[in-house]
Amino acid sequence: MSHMGYGCLMAVDRDHVLRSAAALLTRKSTATMDEVAKAAGISRATLHRHVAGRDALVRALEALSIAECEAALDAARPDEGPASDAVSRLVREIEPAAALLAFLYTENQLFEGEEQNAGWARIDERIAALFKRGQTAGEFRIDLTPTWLTEALYGLLASGAWAVSEGRAARNDFHHMIVELLLGGAVRREES
Repeated sequence: MSHMGYGCLMAVDRDHVLRSAAALLTRKSTATMDEVAKAAGISRATLHRHVAGRDALVRALEALSIAECEAALDAARPDEGPASDAVSRLVREIEPAAALLAFLYTENQLFEGEEQNAGWARIDERIAALFKRGQTAGEFRIDLTPTWLTEALYGLLASGAWAVSEGRAARNDFHHMIVELLLGGAVRREES
């Protein structure tokens, strides 16, 4: 096996570890590192080679989540067509990452002080620009700021993911619940 092939194998392994950890933590946010290792089918020592501890694991999951959100934004084509259609596409594209987002939402250390990952600001900016585009086009109400609409979208994604994982809502309803509530509340009505 070439050296390059080995490096590639390691990357796949880390991705598998992170995805296993994400799947477990989104179901059980209090899972221990031992439980994370078991879920990934590796030893605690092997897990430790990938991530030094729980904080490092959460940071690695954050980086994975940011990459998935940026990929979802790209796939949603936020600059194409009506803004409401682009928001709908975004929710569809981001749905597979929603449970991980919901978990990260509760990890306060990610959002305190100077330590915040710049990736979130990039994502916030892109989503807010989509809402602003919808406001400029007269699609969305202008009494709610693009920043607040962005926060509301995150909150709905997290709430939707929790509702689905706890069996209070059907997975098939996720997209409809979020898009209808967000856009139903954001549609600009003609003043009488």
